[in-house]
Amino acid sequence: MELKQLRQCLHRLNRRLHQELTVTPQRRDTTMGSTVMALLMQDNRLACVWAGDSRCYLWRDNRLYQLSRDHSLLEHLVAQQHMSLEQACQHPSAQALTQAIGAKAQLELDVLELSPRPGDVFLLCSDGLYQELSNEAVGQALSLATPQAAVKQLVESALRGPAHDNLTAVVVRL
Repeated sequence: MELKQLRQCLHRLNRRLHQELTVTPQRRDTTMGSTVMALLMQDNRLACVWAGDSRCYLWRDNRLYQLSRDHSLLEHLVAQQHMSLEQACQHPSAQALTQAIGAKAQLELDVLELSPRPGDVFLLCSDGLYQELSNEAVGQALSLATPQAAVKQLVESALRGPAHDNLTAVVVRL
């Protein structure tokens, strides 16, 4: 699948879900949607595509990089310099999503393209995972020998915490 095809597919899905959610009478007052995080590799290019607050991390040369930026009110308030991070965290709607599949008629996907290197490790995960773990814990797990071992350690570590949300984790090693 090419990046253009992936984007078209996600936009079609968004329109269909949004239409379904707005024509169902019992759902008219509720904004529903889903985050999406995709990693697409074609030729020697890699694209990270997302909407919502699921994240993509890169573990490269023993350093952790957050590739995606959350589509949340908190991130928006800080990015637009309306509030400091500390102030934005106190906002009652800080965790509200500004983009999600099905939530609005128009979907704005973010795309980050990069050149992968041998040994790169990518983590695609939901907020239920990254909110429970430090960057150090994530990096430690991603440095393990296999993606399976990394996922196992990430999930077990997150579940040892209060686990306020569901969690998803996918690890890809190149």
